[in-house]
Amino acid sequence: MDRLRAIFELRDMLRDMERDLGLEDLSPAEKDVFQAAHRLTDTPGQLVRSEQIRQHDLVKGVAQATFHRALKSLLELGFLERPEGAKAKHYIVRRDLLHD
Repeated sequence: MDRLRAIFELRDMLRDMERDLGLEDLSPAEKDVFQAAHRLTDTPGQLVRSEQIRQHDLVKGVAQATFHRALKSLLELGFLERPEGAKAKHYIVRRDLLHD
């Protein structure tokens, strides 16, 4: 199999998996912020701070305003949640999307 075919097959698989999870309509910035939050989360319900997400390699190149819009959108869409009783700028990744 040539390299391009392999890459295109992987992209097709990724799109199918994103569609299955409801991620296909997220903007690139939203996907990067969400992926960064997920990568910073080891266990379901673990808090992640916005500054941790902001410092992640996936998000470093995202403009500040775009980052905040992405966070707000992910909250509104339910991919991120604000934990009860937690301080501002603390989030958790939606539990049913964490790990198997």
